[in-house]
Amino acid sequence: MLDFEPVRRKEKTLADLAQGLGRDDLARLTREMVDTQLGLLEGVEDDDVVFVPDDPEANDTFAADAADVDLAWTLGHVVVHEAASSEEAAAHALSLARGVVPHERSRYEVPWEEARTVDFCRARLRESLRMRLAMLDAWPDQPHLETLYVAAEGVPGRNAIARFLGGLMHDDSHLEQMRKVAAQARAARGVAA
Repeated sequence: MLDFEPVRRKEKTLADLAQGLGRDDLARLTREMVDTQLGLLEGVEDDDVVFVPDDPEANDTFAADAADVDLAWTLGHVVVHEAASSEEAAAHALSLARGVVPHERSRYEVPWEEARTVDFCRARLRESLRMRLAMLDAWPDQPHLETLYVAAEGVPGRNAIARFLGGLMHDDSHLEQMRKVAAQARAARGVAA
């Protein structure tokens, strides 16, 4: 898996990480990420998926409902959120690879309330993997890597590879959250971490 910490510390950019990577690398990295996420679900039970953790730092500034801004995310919530964000990045990357600049969001997130079982979470991650790999498969043989997506004014543009990596970086940023929520849920049912 890629180490995204230099990007988080602002020592590198996603464009720096993208150097030398191609579509096959992105597919391999996506498989590794989803395997890691599925691995974090090992030993998880259905009650753990809906367990509401203690998360004093919960602050979802993008919540659609103001009542959900400070909501602690269940494991199911994290899974559907991760999948939706990576799928959006993959969809944008596909457009960019085709030479088309996306101008709006391309995101659908399964309502987190529907994520109530481990099987649901596993299926959602596998579906997301299938979708992202299909989007990579749809890239042209010669992707338009000069075409850039600019998320906001003043932010450097990202080409298809860097935009796709942004989704993986987002996944990576939630791995520790998955670990913590699963550990709290296990502890609540008296199982050692």
